[in-house]
Amino acid sequence: MAETDAGNGPPPFEDAFASDDVEQRIYGSILQAREPTAASAIADSADCDPKTARKYLGWFDDLGIVTRHDGHPATYERNDAYFEWRRINQLAADHSVEELQEHVRELTTRITEYEATYDAASPATVDAVAAADGSDELTIDAVYSDLADWATAREERDRYERARQQRTGGEREQASG
Repeated sequence: MAETDAGNGPPPFEDAFASDDVEQRIYGSILQAREPTAASAIADSADCDPKTARKYLGWFDDLGIVTRHDGHPATYERNDAYFEWRRINQLAADHSVEELQEHVRELTTRITEYEATYDAASPATVDAVAAADGSDELTIDAVYSDLADWATAREERDRYERARQQRTGGEREQASG
């Protein structure tokens, strides 16, 4: 039983893309890279020939998934703007305008509560240590957790609002077209 079950679970972390085709392994490697990386290093990570890695990286560059930096050697890095665009498009496709508006409202309420709690317009302006020291109810860990949630809520609200605008613009075009 153990032998058959072993194939059903996720692959070991150090070999997470072993069962994928070479394109998926290269894609996974570039997603994990945190700084511009040479094609040869990506090829090593994806367990493929550097020429193959360069071919796919060129294609990913053309699609906007990666950014190519000229140099000797050329390096590649994940294009975070592409993934942000993709996330917004997915939100617009998965939710109605009403659902997107409701998410924006909920997130705005949460953000407003944090602004009132910390008497600040943004989590970046809050001194977490001073906030915890000045409160009988909040620990430093709770303040840091609030600040992280607040920052995330602001980012998510922006995404949902952009998806709502995209969705609303598309519906107006369909109605007038």
